[in-house]
Amino acid sequence: MRTQRTRIKFCGMMRVDDALAAAALGVDAVGVVLTRRSKRCVAIDVAREIRCALPPLVTFVTLFMDDEPAFVAEAVAGIAPDLLQFHGSEAAPDCVRYGRPYMKAVAMGAGGAWQATVEAHPRAAALLFDGHAHGEPGGAGQRFDWSAIPHDTGRPILLAGGLTPGNIGEAIRSVRPYAVDVSSGTESALGVKDMDKMRRFIAAVRSADEVL
Repeated sequence: MRTQRTRIKFCGMMRVDDALAAAALGVDAVGVVLTRRSKRCVAIDVAREIRCALPPLVTFVTLFMDDEPAFVAEAVAGIAPDLLQFHGSEAAPDCVRYGRPYMKAVAMGAGGAWQATVEAHPRAAALLFDGHAHGEPGGAGQRFDWSAIPHDTGRPILLAGGLTPGNIGEAIRSVRPYAVDVSSGTESALGVKDMDKMRRFIAAVRSADEVL
């Protein structure tokens, strides 16, 4: 019997008010993008402001993608995130060196080599299966074939890529993930969260959990 509820992460936060609204709605985690390769990239001081504004017990995640170790170290020291998220070709030693738990994104789009990524990161706290292609930062709302996700990784599985209030129920029923991660699916414009979409997304997750 499934007793675990599906955790929810809202990523791509660029504004304090959006992060606070997400927290008030009951999300488990919020994420900010720090890699300069993303259109949702925020500066370290903005990320710190969002982090400091959050109420207790909301996990704060910072996303990187093949960024210089010195920059990642600066961000970790200045923000003190709870969890790191790596979206590039980082090797395991590149991810563990900062002394924080991390999750590794697994590209499931064109050119993705998910098996190699999973095997290369045995110390990852979780694996995030996303619809982006290898070498892309994610966050573009790209859905993929959910049936391709392996379920014998021994780590919690997060599902991302093309999730919306309209399809998240189907996604949870199909994948049974530990958590779901959404960015563009809860926006009204790039980097601007939509309160109604966030509320409907969470309600759809809770509804799917009740059925399961």
